[in-house]
Amino acid sequence: MILHGYFRSSAAWRVRIALNLKGIAVEHRSHHLRHGEQRAPAYLALNPQGLVPALELDDGTVLTQSLAIIEWLDETYREPQLLPADPLERARVRAFAQIIACDTHPVQNLKVLNRLRELGHAGDEVLAWAAAVNIDGLSVCERLASRTAGPFCFGATPGLADLCLVPQLGNARRFKVDVAQFPRLLAAEAAALALPAFRDAVPERQADAE
Repeated sequence: MILHGYFRSSAAWRVRIALNLKGIAVEHRSHHLRHGEQRAPAYLALNPQGLVPALELDDGTVLTQSLAIIEWLDETYREPQLLPADPLERARVRAFAQIIACDTHPVQNLKVLNRLRELGHAGDEVLAWAAAVNIDGLSVCERLASRTAGPFCFGATPGLADLCLVPQLGNARRFKVDVAQFPRLLAAEAAALALPAFRDAVPERQADAE
């Protein structure tokens, strides 16, 4: 398998963690987002949306969208499970993950921030927007995670919520958010980063890091 990604992409980061937790070895192929490599014709033939990540399977099948990729991995490689067996708990974990992956991350990513600059917003306004988006999403996640004892977002083992949380906290720090206001999330992050699967997925450990 080949994971098409970029070291700083939080969506690709989520998938790297999932692959590590499952013990799945893949080839990593980088597409530099700031250089526009995700819009090259060869990559668009692979993923017409022009986004990372994309997971290219050995038979040539291509999966896109990080949550879809992670759920496919969880259904295909059963251990360790990243979603609870109970349908109600599974729905709660998915909701937490989607707050980050669908409502928070997309409106503070590079494409949106560049569009704001194109519309004439000053650099400090753009960064303030990104910080505010992170605070809004993480504040909700803090309340949701505070309903469980941990140490991870939803109990004693890491799962989909943690895969989404750790990269998003990384984004928040890049935009100068004071993450100390999220103690429950920081506790879950610390538990996650104590595991090699999470530590080895951080951007600084990727071969394509700037």
